[in-house]
Amino acid sequence: MKTRNRFAPILAACLTFGIALLPAPARAEEGMWMPQQIPQLAERLKALGFRGDPQAFADLTGQPMGAIVSLGGCSASFVSPDGLIVTNHHCVQSALQFNSTPQKNLLVDGFLASSRDQELTAGPGSRVYVTTSVKEVTAEITGKLDPKLADRQRHEVVERRLKERTAACEKDGLRCRVASFFDGLKYFELAQMEIQDVRLVYAPAEGIGNFGGETDNWQWPRHTGDWSFYRAYVSPTGKSVAYAKENVPFKPKHWLKISPEGAGSGDLVFVAGYPGRTQRFATYAQTRELAEWSFPRTVRRNAELIALLDEAGSKSKETVIRVATRKRGLNNTLTNRKGVVEGFKRGNLLAKKEALEKDLLAWIAADPVRKKAYGDVLPALDAVQSEKEKTRERDATVYDLLGNGSVLLPAAHTLYELSRERPKKDLDREPEYQERNWSRIREGQERLQRSYDPDADRSLLRYVLVEASKLTPGQRIEALDREAGLSAGISDADAAKKIDALLDRLYAGTKLGDKATRLALVEKSTAEILATKDPMIALAVALDPLWQEIRERAKTRDGAYERLGARYAQALLEKSGGLTAPDANGTLRVTYGRVLGVPGRDGLIYLPQTTLQGVVEKASGTGEFNAPKKQLDAIAAMKAGKKTPYADPKLGSVPVNFLSSVDTTGGNSGSATLNAKGELCGLLFDGTFDTVASDYLYDTEKTRSIHVDSRYMLWTMTEVDGAANLLKEIGEAPSLDVIRPAAH
Repeated sequence: MKTRNRFAPILAACLTFGIALLPAPARAEEGMWMPQQIPQLAERLKALGFRGDPQAFADLTGQPMGAIVSLGGCSASFVSPDGLIVTNHHCVQSALQFNSTPQKNLLVDGFLASSRDQELTAGPGSRVYVTTSVKEVTAEITGKLDPKLADRQRHEVVERRLKERTAACEKDGLRCRVASFFDGLKYFELAQMEIQDVRLVYAPAEGIGNFGGETDNWQWPRHTGDWSFYRAYVSPTGKSVAYAKENVPFKPKHWLKISPEGAGSGDLVFVAGYPGRTQRFATYAQTRELAEWSFPRTVRRNAELIALLDEAGSKSKETVIRVATRKRGLNNTLTNRKGVVEGFKRGNLLAKKEALEKDLLAWIAADPVRKKAYGDVLPALDAVQSEKEKTRERDATVYDLLGNGSVLLPAAHTLYELSRERPKKDLDREPEYQERNWSRIREGQERLQRSYDPDADRSLLRYVLVEASKLTPGQRIEALDREAGLSAGISDADAAKKIDALLDRLYAGTKLGDKATRLALVEKSTAEILATKDPMIALAVALDPLWQEIRERAKTRDGAYERLGARYAQALLEKSGGLTAPDANGTLRVTYGRVLGVPGRDGLIYLPQTTLQGVVEKASGTGEFNAPKKQLDAIAAMKAGKKTPYADPKLGSVPVNFLSSVDTTGGNSGSATLNAKGELCGLLFDGTFDTVASDYLYDTEKTRSIHVDSRYMLWTMTEVDGAANLLKEIGEAPSLDVIRPAAH
């Protein structure tokens, strides 16, 4: 018999679905719901056949929600009483990169620790966040605000209250956040245990975990084994501490059983995780800027930056490893933004957004009470947006220079800013430089070493400098013009010469490429940092006044958004007259839907499941479709008659991926997909290219999310990678007896 999770009886009682009662319409279910909202959805869930207690989701310390965790950008869940965590393969790329060398490239070969002492640190800055409580604190944040406060002053008051509330919450190893919901209409305080010692346990080879690569990214059908395992460690006394040899596995109160039955067509499923951000409450003007300027700019930039990284990587295997995570992130965003831009054009979504806004304006104007309450909101929001757009080219380029271009110039600026903020009282510091973040800043400077390549870094910084040289009068970065000798109207050839001369000075003179130097500067005063006369620091210092000016204008703008956004959201909620999910904001959410196919192109219907047969059909032996030989051999053995309990009788093979109508977005990667028993039947890892624009205007007909089936995970662990220790830990070890003959 298979080992059973001791919570199985509770799960069965709380999460039992009547699948036979599912309705026929194949519509996506909009809403990334706060867990505490789920009980209010009881009637909707009942109509879908749900026969459990919706209150189970609202209990964040119970089953199953107590097993759901965040990795700070990806979602994950505990799957054993010894702190074993399952998430997506693409969510552990930084850990694979951190531990890779040209001689032992884990990014390509994968990794399996056959015992606890072989598990590898995921690297500085890796975290697991276990949510312990969520409570509303709206009155504490926006209560008794003087309505006469100017926008900048309002922002200052709200920010200080957020800091004070956060500081009061952060006790005994908790990491807290006060998050805004419905554009500032509501505020909730989230408390999480922050586990600092995270170790890599298992990741399949790239030919499984990233099978299809960028060719298949955001596409269907998929055949990607997008899963990996971490383990959370704490001190022997159960405290969250940094990596230490004596640390022991964390003992979660709840964990999920990985289902050997997976998910089938028509099944009702829930997804629990931490979606990043949607902007469905954005105004038409805000959405138009994204569709017509911001996202096309990102598509162009990312394509050009990827080409630069490819060129740098062609010279060295070490460089390929160092830039791998950055390149994959650029590629993922590139494909996503392409999908959004195309989705807006193909679906005429901007016109639909405009029509919805006009309808809202007409609804407001039709009633004197509503007109008084909301009549000035949209014009005021549009005015704020218009002001922001006046300097967007320059502001975005400054951000690229100091926040998102190379790694050395942003590092220099971070060290300089930290030195200026450190002498202040903690409540007076900029939020990112408060004492609670000092260890993270240090870890970032330490981890930077594994992704820094001088040639690649220079190429990326050169790209942004060339962009800056083309800015028009009125949008110029004057400090950069002085440092590099640039000016409006300069020819491309002359600009290139001056930029290359500046880069020669920067990279020949800087010592920031050395980890020990950077780490030493984390603790230094501003005077000591300036005394280094490091040219990279000097450039960051020269650019800082404009950075501060942009920040100050952003704070005034944020104050306006905080004042106006809540009223705008209130109008939308009042007009809808019903229960609505807030935009995703990186907090714990639950969404539900069914395993469903979707109409493709004209005359084409996509089925909801793929199988191992598709792996064989796509496997080319090279590039993105280089399935490991041992996997292909295992598939061949199964075709020859070898039995496996993970095959689906209806499909005649082991399921690989499946589509569902759940509502998800970036950050949901690694989210647990729960089946009828509350077991983990899959992992959410992607969405379809056709509907990525749903982050801005939801498509109820075509929106689909993509999951890896738990049966593919278990089959691969059994037949390909021989992860017997992990199978035993999660309660699947007896299956080995079924499919492997006894040793002779």
